[in-house]
Amino acid sequence: MSEQTAKDTIVLVDDEEIVLTSLSSFLSLETNYEVLTFVSAKAALEHIKQKGCDLVISDYLMPEMDGITFLSKVKELVPEVPRIILTGYADKENAIKAINDVGLYQYIEKPWANEDILIIIRNGLERQLLMKKLDQKIDQINAAYAELQGLHKEIVKTFV
Repeated sequence: MSEQTAKDTIVLVDDEEIVLTSLSSFLSLETNYEVLTFVSAKAALEHIKQKGCDLVISDYLMPEMDGITFLSKVKELVPEVPRIILTGYADKENAIKAINDVGLYQYIEKPWANEDILIIIRNGLERQLLMKKLDQKIDQINAAYAELQGLHKEIVKTFV
């Protein structure tokens, strides 16, 4: 989202209601983000497909679809959105696989520290905003370069 015009939307996906309630309540109290919770990865994907989002946090182990599969589908839909996996298992091998395969922004172990989650989310959203600004600048530079090439051709035609 833009810097001040709208709330950033965070999608939380976990098959445990208590995790969703705990995290969404904390974020609602401490931030101005719009927090949407889903116990179904498929429902979350449908929402993201229809309305988009700014950041996704998913549990690793879920019955319908594991978090890595879910986040890889999120990446296909909205590749620029930071993707975070939340897990109760300190499995570093799967963390590395997820970071490499899915392009995870962050891997967070349960139980999490609330302050750490806030920093991770804020940094992920800031990174996304900076990447959008960088893409816009690159587009501007490419447009200016194309214009200069056109001018160069006109000058060469005139004098040759």
